[in-house]
Amino acid sequence: MDQQPMSPSERSSPSEQPEKKIYLPRTNESENLKKIRHTTSHVMAMAVQKLFPKAQVTIGPWIENGFYYDFDNPEPFTDKDLKAIKKEMDKIINRKLPVIREEVSREEAERRIKEIHEPYKLEILADIKEEPITIYHLGNEWWDLCAGPHLENTKELNPKAIELESVAGAYWRGDETKAQLQRIYGTAWESPEQLAEYKRRKEEALRRDHRKLGKELGLFIFSDLVGPGLPLWTPKGTLLRSLLEDFLKQEQIKRGYQPVVTPHIGRVDLFKTSGHWQKYKEDLFPMMAENEDAAAHEQGFVLKAMNCPFHIQIYKSELRSYRELPIRLAEFGTVYRFEQSGELGGLTRVRGFTQDDAHIFVTPEQLDSEFLNVVDLILSVIKTLKLDQNFQARLSFRDPASDKYIGSDEAWDKAESAIRRAVETLGMDHFEGIGEAAFYGPKLDFIVRDALEREWQLGTVQVDYNLPERFDLEYVAEDGSRKRPVMIHRAPFGSLERLIGILIEEYAGDFPLWLAPVQARLLPVSEVQLDFAKEVAAKMRALGIRAEVDTSGDRLGKLIRNAEKEKIPVMAVIGAKEVETNSLSIRTRANGELGAMPVDEVLDKIKEAIANFENF
Repeated sequence: MDQQPMSPSERSSPSEQPEKKIYLPRTNESENLKKIRHTTSHVMAMAVQKLFPKAQVTIGPWIENGFYYDFDNPEPFTDKDLKAIKKEMDKIINRKLPVIREEVSREEAERRIKEIHEPYKLEILADIKEEPITIYHLGNEWWDLCAGPHLENTKELNPKAIELESVAGAYWRGDETKAQLQRIYGTAWESPEQLAEYKRRKEEALRRDHRKLGKELGLFIFSDLVGPGLPLWTPKGTLLRSLLEDFLKQEQIKRGYQPVVTPHIGRVDLFKTSGHWQKYKEDLFPMMAENEDAAAHEQGFVLKAMNCPFHIQIYKSELRSYRELPIRLAEFGTVYRFEQSGELGGLTRVRGFTQDDAHIFVTPEQLDSEFLNVVDLILSVIKTLKLDQNFQARLSFRDPASDKYIGSDEAWDKAESAIRRAVETLGMDHFEGIGEAAFYGPKLDFIVRDALEREWQLGTVQVDYNLPERFDLEYVAEDGSRKRPVMIHRAPFGSLERLIGILIEEYAGDFPLWLAPVQARLLPVSEVQLDFAKEVAAKMRALGIRAEVDTSGDRLGKLIRNAEKEKIPVMAVIGAKEVETNSLSIRTRANGELGAMPVDEVLDKIKEAIANFENF
């Protein structure tokens, strides 16, 4: 059970020094960590082949917080095997083997691979386009094809900063028609202290796991009969979704957005015009056609994977004047993606999700100011959700070397320039993500770092010159000519499902008062106080406070424990004295015991806290 919150007197005094925060860089942020993890992965592969001579080595890259290697081994690796492998790794490290880089010709590399009978390495070699081929040796005992970088000697590794974590299945080349391999995951750090902090965060992540907490708090379920990646929302979870929707809808109304509703399916031709069909056909659910001939000619319907083509049709339904622009069309629209089952993950990767989509049609002259207005909305949302302590803006631009994008260079340059002007005007902390753009336009993504230093993409805003061109959108300009509008795509939440998953983990299930499905629970000490508790609860509900009475008849200690377990923000204990004095004995998760307070004062304070998005 979670610990009950401490009263203010139990908390640390300001004079006490907080523990020094241990920074854990990601692999791509530290050249030294990259070398450590590359070298450690080779040490692990050498240890595996010493202990399991029949094991064949495939690939072994570094990943965000560690590394892995894929092996083809006749028998499955066990937890006991991992311990033996780690022990052998320690021996190799302590032997202080030099890490030697060698350059060889393609023919020589092929000869050596055939000599040791490792066919997977031949396939890897065939994919290497650069020459000469680089090989890294551990002493004169083991080698692998690798581009590096590596440390110069295994003595630079600290065995106490390395841990093997798990074994998982993996298909060769990620292709389920090919051989099934065994993937050993590990992590390696510069110091034992970093490893200890990494393990602490992993344990905390398990405690905060939104799949676990979502079930415990009764927010959502998954059903095998319905299908993976398709969450079912319970009454409490539906209320949570509604609260987030209502919050954003109110903000949008203040800012001139107009609500629209569009269907869940559309003709394939709609998505051919937008380009989504050509670019993402494999990610869409299969087409529904009336007959074989229609299917052969790709004439049918698909579940929508995005809302923008539908909103474009609403804009295009009548000739627009420059006086009408900007036109801001907003929808909480559910979209569907045929994600692979192995890529699904709770609420953060699903097959059906609701986007807080809006598409804004502007004149070119209005683009900069409207873009800034959208950024202001996103920043306001992030602040209200208490996620503004640690975030960066990513300028997600196209990779000029890639062919996945549509539209002219001129259109892309104009769109990217508009985004760059916006972040520079606002003085935002930002970085560029080349290759992260949508296929039709660049975007500004808001990357939030949570309580466990994990990064999540939340809000996004995109500038699009291409879809207006593809759909031949127009407006009548001031001089009577027909001109092309610019589109802004924006989604402050991204998707409700993913946002809720992130918030559950960020708050560890302790939702702020305004978002909690149940905001207050009244706990009558005995049946004698039940009627009074029901009267107070009715007053609360009349004021829009989500309150309920625990009518179980359990002892007070259990009533409190149950409310704590369900993470109810405000608990009101009602005994004989409270009934006599028309008061409530208040206990909150945010601030502990607050003591007895008059009922009306409690109601006023709860209302005020909710209105200000604060805790009571």
